[in-house]
Formats: sequence, structure tokens, C-alpha cells
Amino acid sequence: MGFIQMKFWFILFLIFSSFSCQKIVESEMVLPKTITANKDSVAISWLALGDSYTIGQGVNPSERFPKQALELLKFKFIQTKRLTYLAKTGWTSADLLSSMAEQNLDGHNFVSLLVGVNDQYQGIDTSIYRKNFSIILKRSIELASGDQSRVFVLSIPDYSFTPIGRLLDTMKISRELDWFNAINKQIALQNKCVYLDITELGRTAKNDPAWIAKDGLHPSGLAYGKWAELIYKNYLVY
Repeated sequence: MGFIQMKFWFILFLIFSSFSCQKIVESEMVLPKTITANKDSVAISWLALGDSYTIGQGVNPSERFPKQALELLKFKFIQTKRLTYLAKTGWTSADLLSSMAEQNLDGHNFVSLLVGVNDQYQGIDTSIYRKNFSIILKRSIELASGDQSRVFVLSIPDYSFTPIGRLLDTMKISRELDWFNAINKQIALQNKCVYLDITELGRTAKNDPAWIAKDGLHPSGLAYGKWAELIYKNYLVY
């Protein structure tokens, strides 16, 4: 096998390697010493939908952005009733939509949605992504009891500046991700959901190796922490 072939299969393995975390319910977190529990705290259930970015491929479970956001929300007297992940490395919007149809999903106080990087990577047409994303978001709003303000859509990160991404056509990646993000932003805002642009946030730190996980492709716990801060700042207390 030539070098180019070896490099291709190595990249493909990193992007599509997956592990069993399709639907995980996590118990309430232990409070750090710097944060005290409040008897009047609101307890919320969170459904985190997506792909490798949602489950934090390459980082510890405690460094996933939903977990870090919940830690910050304790400052707003928000406690964790339930945190459920419906996400898997390599999932496209079609994969997520299919899994949502197969699952008996309960209602949640809060839903986060981040999906599309694998649609772009696999060359899936943007019209298909638009259709799938629209259906997923509509279902997400239903799961949030119809409250659009409790549905947070995160833009797709730009992986072109990662060590693995730099081996590919970086201009093509960035350009196409902008197309996909224009779609998910439009649909999110049309449905009056909260939209968080984490793409530009990552691009501003493209030369900081601390933002990249050890696998050379996914965000680090530090990067996920910045996403968590955006959720914290935009989360409205009941």
C-alpha cells in the first residue's frame, strides 16, 4: 500500500471509528467544592443530539461540552436531573434522524443539536442535509415541549485547521462547511431556536494546539469548555 493510500485509510479510520455510546443516561454530577448546591435549584433533563463532537471523541466524558455546560449552569442554580446522549462518531444527519425514529425518546427541558460534519465529509448534497436537519430540528422542538428557546443549535466546527485536516483540501473543507452552516443557521433562526456559532470561535484559535485533542482531529476539552461557556451565557433561567 502506497503512502497516499495509507494516509487516506488512516484519516478515514480516525473520522469514522466509533464506540458504543448511542444512548447514555448519566447520573447527577458531584458538585465541585467551589459550587454549593441550592435546595431551590431547578433540575433539568438534557438531550444532546449529534455526532463525535457531542460525545467528545478524543476527550474524557467529563470534558464533553454538555457535561461542562451543566457544571457552569450550577451557578444559575440549575441542577442535572438527566443527561442523555443520542450521538455517535461518524453519524450523518440521516443516521441521527434514523436513530431518533427508532428510539422511544422522552420529553426534555433542554435539547442541543450539532450534526453535519460527516455530511460534508462524505459529499452528501446540501439539499439532503437541509431536509434532514429540518426534520430533526422540528422533532427536537417537540421533545423540548414546543419551547424553541430550550433548543440550542451549534454550528459545525471547521476541522481543516487540525493536524489531520491539514492533510486534506483545507479551502474546500472550510468553503463547504460554510454552506452547511448557512443552512443549519437559517433553519434554526426560522424556528426561533438559539444558534451558537462555534465555528468562528474555533477558527480564531486555529494556531493554538491546546484546542486540539490528542487524536489530531477533534476539539480538546479546552475547546469544549468554550462551547459550554456560550451555552451558559445564552441559557435563560426559568
